[in-house]
Amino acid sequence: MPADVVTRFAPSPTGFLHIGGARTALFNWLYARGRGGKFLLRIEDTDRARSTPEATEAILKGLTWLGLDWDGEPVSQFARADRHAEVARQMLATGQAYKCFASQDEIESFRETARAEGRSTLYRSPWREAAPASHPDVPHVIRIKAPLAGETVIADRVQGDVRIRNDQLDDMVLLRSDGTPTYMLAVVVDDHDMGVTHVIRGDDHLNNAARQMLVYAAMGWQVPVWAHIPLIHGEDGRKLSKRHGALGVEEYQAMGYPATAMRNYLARLGWSHGDDEFFSDAQALEWFDLSGIGKSPARLDFRKLDHLTAQHMSVAGDAALLHELEAFLAATGAARLNVVQRDGLLRAMPLVKDKAKGFGQLLEKAHFVLTSRPIGCDEKSARALDDVSRGILRELTPRLQTATWSREVLEGEVAALAESHGLGLGKLAQPLRAALAGRTSSPSVFDMMVVLGREETLARIADVTT
Repeated sequence: MPADVVTRFAPSPTGFLHIGGARTALFNWLYARGRGGKFLLRIEDTDRARSTPEATEAILKGLTWLGLDWDGEPVSQFARADRHAEVARQMLATGQAYKCFASQDEIESFRETARAEGRSTLYRSPWREAAPASHPDVPHVIRIKAPLAGETVIADRVQGDVRIRNDQLDDMVLLRSDGTPTYMLAVVVDDHDMGVTHVIRGDDHLNNAARQMLVYAAMGWQVPVWAHIPLIHGEDGRKLSKRHGALGVEEYQAMGYPATAMRNYLARLGWSHGDDEFFSDAQALEWFDLSGIGKSPARLDFRKLDHLTAQHMSVAGDAALLHELEAFLAATGAARLNVVQRDGLLRAMPLVKDKAKGFGQLLEKAHFVLTSRPIGCDEKSARALDDVSRGILRELTPRLQTATWSREVLEGEVAALAESHGLGLGKLAQPLRAALAGRTSSPSVFDMMVVLGREETLARIADVTT
């Protein structure tokens, strides 16, 4: 393995950052960062008709949300077109490539005839060995001279050795007739010039590797380590599509998943370290290796994502979780927290983060500290506030005015009052919960009282008893 590992993520800016692309970026990031190497970003924006600045911005935002930082500035493939053309001309000068004057009509006519006769439609240009003196003064493309015999072996760290007969490889076009480079040439030149040592990408690019190796060989360049990872499928085993739910990374942020859980989950989609399911970033960086990537497609499973989310939110630092929650609110266009809400939520975080399967659930559990007086009761909790319950809560008030404000003491005071009325603790906790949260589902009433403080707790009780 080279001393300095360099990986890259090279998305096309024609839409959002796909969940599959995010997983590819993560694998590259983990492999490079775990070895003290570089993780580079290249925007493959040569399709000018479909590439948009908005899509590029969406990709950058998606990577930033996931916490996948890259080294240096993102490289624009389109901006390097002159360099790509320069390499094609070098290959032409050394006899590794040739000018082809065949028209599209001629090529299509050849293929139609081949199909009719049951022959291979792989086009072999009659201009491959033509003398320069015979070249007409008309537009032409530049094609690589692919070997006609033998085989090309892709030594892939995931798929194993993949062998392709050279007579199945065409003389691919390097430069179009308008002088613009093709994708297959641009990728190789960019990877070489950027010093990429490991190409980790989806296995839909596996066949491309054999053709791209022709350019490496023609230029005498070092071939990178290949690692072609299986694609992600839906829970039904079919190729991931809109019918399976969210496809873009920004959708997962909007659904309230924290980035730490997404990194953990995406890492486990197609890669494993023994039976470990839940792990930290530090562990992922230490453990990740290409040998742990499986050959079968991974399956998207929202239940596993929810489970990992609950685990990560439970152990997350309160301040860090609050910071990411505020980013979630901004991403979804929700109102920002005011100072009072922010402070209250930070105090309540130990109560509300446990087992929350996303920021939506966390906010629901934290409703009691985010709302303001007077607390509106929902229909079910309002039924707990009958005349008898209100009377008992009025009796509770002087006890709370003098009680030490700790969970144990507060629970003891409420329990003692309930017992004096021949009631179980739960019978008094229900109307108390309605007064404090306005809902039947909330954290423990005693935990809420501690978070709210004496003054706010008494004020909320007074609102429903006077």
